[in-house]
Amino acid sequence: MKKRVVACILAVACIASLNGCGSKFNGQDTVVEVGDEKVTADVANFFARYQQAQFETTYSSYLGDNFWGKEVTDGKTYEENYKDSIMDSLEEMYILDEHKDDYKVLLSDDEEKSIEDAAKKFTDSNDSAAKDAVSGDEKTVKKVLELLTLQKKMETAMTADVDTNVSDEEAAQKKMQYVLFSTKTTGSDGKSTDMSDDEKAEVKKKAEDFQKDAASAEDFSVFATAVGASATDLTFDSDTTSPNEDLIKAADKLKEGEVTDVIEADNGYYVAKVVSLLDRDATDTKKESIVSQRKSDQYQSICKKWKKKTDIKVHKKVWNTISFADQGVTVKSTTEDTDTSSDSSSK
Repeated sequence: MKKRVVACILAVACIASLNGCGSKFNGQDTVVEVGDEKVTADVANFFARYQQAQFETTYSSYLGDNFWGKEVTDGKTYEENYKDSIMDSLEEMYILDEHKDDYKVLLSDDEEKSIEDAAKKFTDSNDSAAKDAVSGDEKTVKKVLELLTLQKKMETAMTADVDTNVSDEEAAQKKMQYVLFSTKTTGSDGKSTDMSDDEKAEVKKKAEDFQKDAASAEDFSVFATAVGASATDLTFDSDTTSPNEDLIKAADKLKEGEVTDVIEADNGYYVAKVVSLLDRDATDTKKESIVSQRKSDQYQSICKKWKKKTDIKVHKKVWNTISFADQGVTVKSTTEDTDTSSDSSSK
C-alpha cells in the first residue's frame, strides 16, 4: 500500500510524495548525457516528480488507483509512455541551455533571485523525507527552475520573428444555427437507444417540415423554439468536423441566410442556417490560434534540428530507478507562489 509524505515546490508546483526513491536510486548517477552535459538522476527525479504531480493531480481521480502500470498505447504503460515524454522534455531543456547564447538569452538578476528564493523556500518548507523522495535539495531545485525559466525565454526568442499577420480570408470563421431532430431516446438507466423505424420516419417528417419554412423565418432560433426544437449556435470553417461532417460540408457551400437541406446522420436529422460568412470574434480567435501554431511549428523545427545534431545517450538502468508506480505524487495547496518566468526578455 502506498504511503505519502508532503512536499511543496514553490514557483513550480506543490507536491506530495510517498516512500522515497528506493534503495537502487543514486541521485549522483548520470541518467542521460546530452552533448557534453551529464544530467544527474537527482535533476531528472525532481523534474519527473514535478511532471508526475501535475498529471496525478489532474487525472488520478479519473484513472483510478494504480493506473501507472496499465497499458495505454502500443503495448506501453502509462508510466512508460509519460516517462518517454518527460525524458524528451529534459533533453530539450539541456539542448536549449546549450544554445542560449545563439539568442543572447540569459537569466536576469530578478529571475535568479526569484529562483534562489523559491529553492530556499522549498527546502525550508519540507521535511527531509519529502525532499529525499523528490531529490528536493536546494541545488537541484534551483537547477530545474533555471532550466524551466530558460526554456520559456528561449521559446520566446526563437519565435520572435514569426509572421503574426493573418488575413481575414485565411482565418475566416462562418456562423450557423442548427437544429438536431434526434432519433435517439434515453432510458431511465441513462443509456441511449435508437427509435423504431416508424418513430424515425415521424422525426424525419418533422425535420422536413421545419426545413421548408426555416429559410423564410425571421429568426431561425425563435422559429425552432416555436416548433418545440432548440437551435444551437456554431462557428465553423471547412476543417470543422463536429457535430457532423456532412452538415459542415453542406453549410460551407451556402450563402448568408441560406438553409441546408435535411442532413441525415446516425443520431438524427440536421437542419442549419448560415447566419454569417465571417464571425468577427471567432475569426479573431482563429487568428490567434494560427499565430500560436506558427510559433509552435518554428520552435519545434529548430529544436528538432538541434537535437538531431546532438549526441544523446540515456542510461536506462538509472532512469528505471525513478518509478511512478512505486512513488505517488499529488499537489498540495499553497498560499504563496513565485513566478520565475514572467520576464521573457533577454537580459
